[in-house]
Amino acid sequence: MLVARTIHALRTALAEKRSAGRVGLVPTMGNLHDGHLALVTAAADECRTTVASIFVNPLQFGAGEDFEDYPRTFDADAAQLERHGVDILFAPGVDEVYPDGRADTVVVAVPGLSGLLCGADRPGHFDGVATVVTKLLNMVTPDRAYFGEKDWQQLVVIRTMARALNMTTDIIGVPTVRAADGLALSSRNQYLSQDERRVAAQLHRTLIDIREAVASGERDFSALENQGCSALASAGFEVDYVAVRDAETLAEPRDDGRALRVLAAARLGRARLIDNLRLVTG
Repeated sequence: MLVARTIHALRTALAEKRSAGRVGLVPTMGNLHDGHLALVTAAADECRTTVASIFVNPLQFGAGEDFEDYPRTFDADAAQLERHGVDILFAPGVDEVYPDGRADTVVVAVPGLSGLLCGADRPGHFDGVATVVTKLLNMVTPDRAYFGEKDWQQLVVIRTMARALNMTTDIIGVPTVRAADGLALSSRNQYLSQDERRVAAQLHRTLIDIREAVASGERDFSALENQGCSALASAGFEVDYVAVRDAETLAEPRDDGRALRVLAAARLGRARLIDNLRLVTG
């Protein structure tokens, strides 16, 4: 596995490989777990060349968030990526990604979507995500890029951005990887204490309850959202939201047969946890 620290080194390496077939990209911030590795496996299965990136993107962290404390485990991450078939690891520094400085960089924004749900609680977060993903797609120019479905809003934002900017990369969603008790895997799960970790699986169970209610014919989504918030609060969460939304647009659902998703975000101690499930309405 080649480790490229600069855009020039990355593009030089890719120039030798691109003619061999499809190039896949897996963007990460490192501190890898099995959820990340599922993305790598999907890319390696479908692409001739797999590129993974590790870059803790300062633009998507708000004031008071954990940018400085975000776990950085480069050597262990690189070893895992090599074992899982990554051909090129792109690990740029902040100055390589933002050569004009963070304050003066051009920012990519996705109107509407970026201010909903997690965007309402983390202002500017999705602008930072859209900006760095645009940069990575321009740097790598992959045929496919792989993102986890755990952060469904992020996936919708990136798909919308790629379509609006006429990008040729296919944005591929990969199903959420979970622990045995249903908790979605996340680098931030390590912030949970032992007691909090036992409680954390209630987030997934609450979404399952909503999914089962909808499958049984319940259509009072507002009531289900309120019930979900109450259940999480009773379990000890500080709830940001529980929301039933159109799966493609994140708009409030209409009675038009479109696919739906239930999404939630809630805090336990230092950890902000997110999850979502597809709803079956027919």
